[in-house]
Amino acid sequence: MSLQQGPIIVVSDDQQPAFMAALGEGGLFPVIETTWAEASSAIAQLHPAFVLAAASEGAGAELDRIAGQIDRIQPYLPLIVTEPKETLPENAIPFSQAGGSWDRLLPRLRAALRVRTLHSTVLRRLSDQAVKTAIAEIDPVRDATVLLVGRAGAYPALSVALGERMGVVGALSIEAAAKHLNTRDVDGIVVGEGFTDRVVDAFLTVLSEDARFRNLPIVVTRAGLALTYDLPNLEIMSGDPVYVAANALPLIRQHALEAHFSRTLRSIDAGGLLDPLTGLLTALAFDRDFATAVSQTLANGGGLSVARFAFDPAHSRAQLDGARLLSRLMRQMDFGALREDGSALVVFAETDLRTAHVIARRLFSVMRHTAYDNRDMRRNEPAVSVATLLPQDTMQSLLARLNDEGRRAAS
Repeated sequence: MSLQQGPIIVVSDDQQPAFMAALGEGGLFPVIETTWAEASSAIAQLHPAFVLAAASEGAGAELDRIAGQIDRIQPYLPLIVTEPKETLPENAIPFSQAGGSWDRLLPRLRAALRVRTLHSTVLRRLSDQAVKTAIAEIDPVRDATVLLVGRAGAYPALSVALGERMGVVGALSIEAAAKHLNTRDVDGIVVGEGFTDRVVDAFLTVLSEDARFRNLPIVVTRAGLALTYDLPNLEIMSGDPVYVAANALPLIRQHALEAHFSRTLRSIDAGGLLDPLTGLLTALAFDRDFATAVSQTLANGGGLSVARFAFDPAHSRAQLDGARLLSRLMRQMDFGALREDGSALVVFAETDLRTAHVIARRLFSVMRHTAYDNRDMRRNEPAVSVATLLPQDTMQSLLARLNDEGRRAAS
């Protein structure tokens, strides 16, 4: 990937950092070196496309300063810190050689640069878009979801440490983790203790061979693993759970940003009718399409049903998680939206009441096994109600009956 928007700035107090040879072999030029004391000025003046910093014991305050400076720059400016020894800022991505070679650094850089390019595309498309697209404000940490795989003594502490920062989906086995990966989108995987080297090796090999997961951030909390996998965002971290969670967060945050930019582009392509936060329709687009579907069904015959998934209003994370699952799992012929009250509505086209109940149960089954509360890993199970269009119905009367069904189900 060529750099057309600026140089790579290398921050180090060493005359020749060990990774410079790898940068030269990859052809990622130009490369400009600077010291920690001059890093902030260099970033402001040179408008880099990438910042690569060599961790230093005395650079903690300066790292925090340039990380804050970089976080305010658009488009997304990647910051990678090599061989970190302390907790990193949220946007400072760790890279540890971990007994491997510096050749792994180039794939990590290219993966980060793809996120920058995606953000640049979003900004360009927004400036060219005649229709103003509603782009949701995103907190990439709050909106991120990580899959935690483990079953040993450190698992509860790691789940708490991660859950204080982002959404967590737990899996006590590799088989359960595989099921989660096939049914939902996650922003990273943390592999904890409780598995043999052979099992971890097989899991990482499968992930590297599947294009859907190859670029996922993957953090393994065991030392001594041979880094021979085609996984550019694989990182080995050992230490206490709080340290692991804090330094895993920047990689996961970057993927959450990438996912948001991708949803935003799909929203732009759809003329602003899709919610970039959930992938479902916006409320206005849903109301318009729902009214049209009701009138056409009444005029032409056929079936039309709607399901309401009501999440606990005290857990906004469950609402977002459930809406994204619905966006991924519902049929192409159906459409839905997240409502202001935190419930999600899904319209099943050409579907009678019996079939709608079957579909709703299947969606509910996936959600109840994959949506968790951040704090204590409780399942957040939505209350589900279903109603079907009757000959005398309007859109308003169908929704009113659906809400009545929901209240009865809740009681």
